Amino acid sequence: MITERGHVLTRLGLDAFRDQLYVETLRRGLARAALVLVVADGAVWIGNLVADRFNGAVQYVDEYHLKEHLWALAHDLSGPGTPEAQQWVRPLFHFLDRRQDGALDVIAQLEGMRRLMATLTSDQKARPDREIGYFNTHKDRMKYKPGRAAGHPVGSGACESTCDQYQCRFKRAGQFWTLAGDESLMALETLERNGRWQKLFPHSQ
Repeated sequence: MITERGHVLTRLGLDAFRDQLYVETLRRGLARAALVLVVADGAVWIGNLVADRFNGAVQYVDEYHLKEHLWALAHDLSGPGTPEAQQWVRPLFHFLDRRQDGALDVIAQLEGMRRLMATLTSDQKARPDREIGYFNTHKDRMKYKPGRAAGHPVGSGACESTCDQYQCRFKRAGQFWTLAGDESLMALETLERNGRWQKLFPHSQ
């Protein structure tokens, strides 16, 4: 259950975003937190940011993003929306949902499939190699069963929804922004979302 939200947003680069995020988490009680969780899509820059500012946090790859990877591979191999694609991908989802180290089971399946792919094209062979690398890189962030048992969120749906709301505000038809103008309005929008509007406009009700 989300009991409190904080928002950060900038187009001024990763350093500015890192600093904003760190300050906001301190405002929200980072120094007093018994446990810090990070749910993200596995991007390298996010991993670097976590190591820099939130070392020791429990991390999860967003489960939806992970399953998108497997669906994309299934569609590449068997065709989009085919029964064969669904038949292949469902056991892998079961591993992730039901086993303590489901990512290791998925990796074993992918490696076994890779050895049997002599008839596939070079492009089709490259995709499983990428996914095996992705799973090996992030397998420690894919412990969904013990995470759920501990009551941890393993999806970033709330964040994705907030991103959609921001994009709806700043990417409307006919809108064109300078960087300075975009950043200024983002700052105002975020100030209001964080409940600090009156710090800038104390006369406002």
